[in-house]
Amino acid sequence: MRRRFLLSVLVSDLLALAVAFVIAGAIVFGKPLPWDAHPGPNASLGPLIGLVTAGLLIGSYLSVQMWAQGAPRPSYGRALTILGFEAMFAAVGVVLFRPYFSRSFLAVTLVVWLAGASVHRAVRRRRPWTEALLLITPEKGLIDDLRDAAHADVIGVFDPSDEPPSEPVFGCTLVPDLRPVMADRMAQYISSWNLAGYPVRALSTVYEEHTGRLPMVHLAEGWELSAPVARNEYAAVKRGVDVVLVIATAPIWIALAALLWVVVWLDSKGPAIYRQERVGRNGDLFTLYKFRTMVNDAENDGPQFTTVGDSRLTRSGRVLRRFRIDEIPQLWNVLKGEVSLVGPRPERPVFTEQYEHSIPFYGYRHLVRPGLTGWAQVNFGYADNERDTIEKLTYDLYYIKHMSPWLDFQILGRSLWTVLSGFGAQ
Repeated sequence: MRRRFLLSVLVSDLLALAVAFVIAGAIVFGKPLPWDAHPGPNASLGPLIGLVTAGLLIGSYLSVQMWAQGAPRPSYGRALTILGFEAMFAAVGVVLFRPYFSRSFLAVTLVVWLAGASVHRAVRRRRPWTEALLLITPEKGLIDDLRDAAHADVIGVFDPSDEPPSEPVFGCTLVPDLRPVMADRMAQYISSWNLAGYPVRALSTVYEEHTGRLPMVHLAEGWELSAPVARNEYAAVKRGVDVVLVIATAPIWIALAALLWVVVWLDSKGPAIYRQERVGRNGDLFTLYKFRTMVNDAENDGPQFTTVGDSRLTRSGRVLRRFRIDEIPQLWNVLKGEVSLVGPRPERPVFTEQYEHSIPFYGYRHLVRPGLTGWAQVNFGYADNERDTIEKLTYDLYYIKHMSPWLDFQILGRSLWTVLSGFGAQ
């Protein structure tokens, strides 16, 4: 199902590109068939068409990589990503190989293609791709999460200690939980399903793919993490990527930071920059910087969770928090190596100490640098109690396990949308 869905998206994009070439040829050269167009002596549109098509194929491949472990979705953002690769590949090819280039033909092609790609994505979003799942697990919490997932269709659930289905079930993926002991007949059922060539995938893999979280269960004998968490190779180069991106965008964020400093300073009494101790990688403490969004004596009664609509917020603070631009000073923390652009949000020591005693695996968040934004932030938002903190932890652990440049770009893109629109998880 997943492969079929990805292939159908690619084919639809290629068809949209073919239509775009025809329309662009008709508008620019008066010839609907590009090979009939004669833009000049010894000139042909073939190389330019080939470059744009190659850009679409490369952009589509990288888009699939960005999906990584997640269920593929018909995203407008990925259509814009592919469009960028089409334009970039055409531009680079023209510079390197000097083929015939028509600015008008390329512009019309890209605009028409984006319109066509957006239309077929809009149709797909009305009837989302789903994967039919037959679950074999006793964990009600994981079952409920999969029932709520947009692209998972749970058609049946069986306990591993029970008898297997009496009637054949076709057209779905069998999803066994590999942790509990299976009844003999249930184990035979799973084995025969696999030998027959039908899809069988572990519950932990399917759960991660459809929810973007690591499955955590609370068994009678204590907490259990049903999938391992480990460091990965990307961590070695991630620091360099952070520094390059921050320095490259420095003229923009420095100018914006100067303006916001004046706004915060004029809005309420107290320093414009707020300093607070946070826990970083390996549990090391550091000073985090951000624009002050609360009244100056907000914590006279001791540390408290920030909540949505917090009465301690200033007028400018509400706006800064909504668009998440109060975090801009943390780019200095990024340059100092204390924070990454993407990672689990750094917590205060008082809360970290509390959670490490009450929430198993909470310390795993410190395997990597904390982030200015993160997977939990774009998927869940604020956590103002221990239960929400556990929910956010499942997203943080997912990020640590699957950390990659593609996942980082996805998180940064969604965070940028929040900054520009004011909407999205906070």
